[in-house]
Formats: sequence, structure tokens, C-alpha cells
Amino acid sequence: MLIGRKRGWELPDRMATPEHLVLNRRAAIAGAAALGTIAASGSAQAQLSRLFGSTPSTPAKPLPPLTAAPNTKYAAGRALSPELQATTYNNYYEFGLSKSVSGAAQALVVDPWSVEFTGMVAKPKKIGFEDIMKQVSLEERTYRHRCVETWAMTVPWIGFPLSRLLAMAEPSASAKYVVFTTLADPKMMPGLGQRFYPWPYTEGLTMQEAANELTFVTVGMYGKTLPPQNGAPLRLTVPWKYGFKSAKSIVKIEFTDKRPVSFWEALQDSEYGFWANVNPAVPHPRWSQASETLLGNDERVPTKMWNGYGDFVASMYTDKTKEKLFV
Repeated sequence: MLIGRKRGWELPDRMATPEHLVLNRRAAIAGAAALGTIAASGSAQAQLSRLFGSTPSTPAKPLPPLTAAPNTKYAAGRALSPELQATTYNNYYEFGLSKSVSGAAQALVVDPWSVEFTGMVAKPKKIGFEDIMKQVSLEERTYRHRCVETWAMTVPWIGFPLSRLLAMAEPSASAKYVVFTTLADPKMMPGLGQRFYPWPYTEGLTMQEAANELTFVTVGMYGKTLPPQNGAPLRLTVPWKYGFKSAKSIVKIEFTDKRPVSFWEALQDSEYGFWANVNPAVPHPRWSQASETLLGNDERVPTKMWNGYGDFVASMYTDKTKEKLFV
């Protein structure tokens, strides 16, 4: 982390440690080997700076305004997080291991952009972002966002229900899962040099979860188009799950009848599961999930079951008592 003086919204050092250094012995060895390769290259300092997101920040590009009518049905019950914190403190490992990757993320090119629909669909196809936007009506929803690392924020996202995107894909009735694949372009993303990670980043939901009214495709926040570091031009927002389930910069959506193994689950399934529903009573193997720190605020507050969205989602899991639903 690049910030020298701790603020109230910053995590203890143990929680901010890069994941690859603490996951398991194999990943740590691979990480050491990767750093050794960089050191031997003759440009170690520059490459390490890029990897850990410590290069001087590239000035953020002005973001066009994006307005939408607020949908008050999903009131978060909390004050909004400061925009500065919500757009500069986040994980996007493709751009570096620190929380300060907003400068590096300015290299992301989002125009042109398209999303490919594959797998169990009526006909595989690719749809441009602009064509997607012509077929949807935008709304603003203020959601709680809970990271598995125990920090949290409350954000006014702009977007549309994922169900609208599913309708464009025309999935088969026998499809059971949706798999989201995110952009992996080494020309723009220095973090892809971390070869011990199972790139590209993938995440998955059941069809039922994907069709839930809360599941949202986000294209903007705070009245502007989505910043690169937050997953431009479109990302998934699943507010009752830990934040790593919300895939950024999506380029492919696949439908399948086999449960996928997603990015973090593939790397360390004892710590990160497929379901990843928020539950304060089930600790992560390395820390408690009972409370969370709000970005922009030194207050630590109790975490709510389902992140406070049980009325909308709990019924989906009543028949899954044998599943490990929580991290």
C-alpha cells in the first residue's frame, strides 16, 4: 500500500498483504521465482513498480456524466462512501497488487468494446457495448459493497439488471450456470505478469442468482461513466456476495450446465468458494467476518447476514443446506 499514514478506512497490514504471498506454499514459491526473473532482467525497479502499482499516478481522464433515475427500492441504509475513496481504493490485480492502481488503470482502452456470448446459447454472438446500451434502460441503485478483506463501501451504481443481458444472449433452458470472463490484455495490464495467478479472471453464478432482481450490470457510478479502475466499461455487481464475485471489465459470458471453478477458488479453494455469500458468523480462515470498516470513515460496524439483502436472496439457498455457501 502506498499511503504512509493510516486513515480510518485503511486495513491493518495483515489484511492488505498481497494474496499471493499468503495463500499457500506453491503460490509463494512461484511468486518468489517471478520476482527473481524480474530482478535478473536489468530493469527490476521499473518492473516491480509497475507490478505493485507504485508508479506515479497517471492523471485520471475526465469521465462523461451519466445520469439515471434512482431506484429507491434497494435503499442501502447507510451514507454514501466518499467518491474519492470508492474510486481510488480497490482491488484490480490485473493492474497491480496494491490498492492504489487507479493511475495504472488509466491505460485501459474501453472503446471499442464488445461482449461475447458463448456456450449453451441459441447462437453464439458478439455484441458491441454501444449496441447493448441501446437495448437497456439505465437506473441508479445505491448498494452496499462488502469486500472479503473486511472493508466496505456504499455506492450509487448506474446500470441495468443482468437479466436484460441474459435475454440478449438467449441461453438454453438447460443452462445452469453463467461464467463471466474479464479482459486480460498484457499490453495494458502489467499485473498479468504475475504468472502464478490463473488468468484470465473468471467468476460464476447460478442461472437463478444471475436472474435475481438485485444482480446488476454496472456502467457508471456517482453520476459518471464507470472509471477504468472500477471495471469499465461494464462490470458485475452482486451486493449480497463478497466483492470478488463482482467481475470487472467483462468481455465474455458463457452458459454451461457444469459448475465453474472461478479465479480465487482455483487458486485457493480452502479460502474462497463458489458461493461466497456474506455471513458475519463464518470467518475467513485468516480473519473474522463479524465486522467491517467503512471507506472514508474510521467507524467499524457489524456485518449483516447476506450483507443486509436477505429479503431478496435468502430463499434461493433454502435447498442447499449441504453446500458451503459462505467463505
